[in-house]
Amino acid sequence: MRRLSFLKALSALALAAPLLTGGLPALAADRAVVIVGHAAVRKLDLPTLRRIYTGKTVEVDGVRVAPVNAAPGTGLRQRFLADYLETSEDEYVAYWTVRRYVGKGTPPTELRSPAEVADYVSRTPGAIGYLDEADVPRGMNVLLRK
Repeated sequence: MRRLSFLKALSALALAAPLLTGGLPALAADRAVVIVGHAAVRKLDLPTLRRIYTGKTVEVDGVRVAPVNAAPGTGLRQRFLADYLETSEDEYVAYWTVRRYVGKGTPPTELRSPAEVADYVSRTPGAIGYLDEADVPRGMNVLLRK
């Protein structure tokens, strides 16, 4: 009888463990990734954003764009790739490896932190980046929100 009670408690704990340990990271995954840009860049649609981050578009309305990425392997970058480009980190890196090899461009610059992205985008004409919605500074030019 005690053994049955112990097994019930153990299985209840096993069911609750993901909720207890995964609750906070799940909240971060639920926040939106927001596309931000320099003040001179106009609002973007999803197809244009995809062309920019795949190197197929380098100018929007006569403004040369300078896209930046979050550091590889970060949750923000993975969410951006999944939500906006519908690809994985490995597929994106492979895509740019081939493009660079055949002379079709270089991947967007990678920055280490949301603060670096916000600073670069606000100071660099034509810059485009992405931030977690909680990290978007007040007054930043939001280009696209999905």
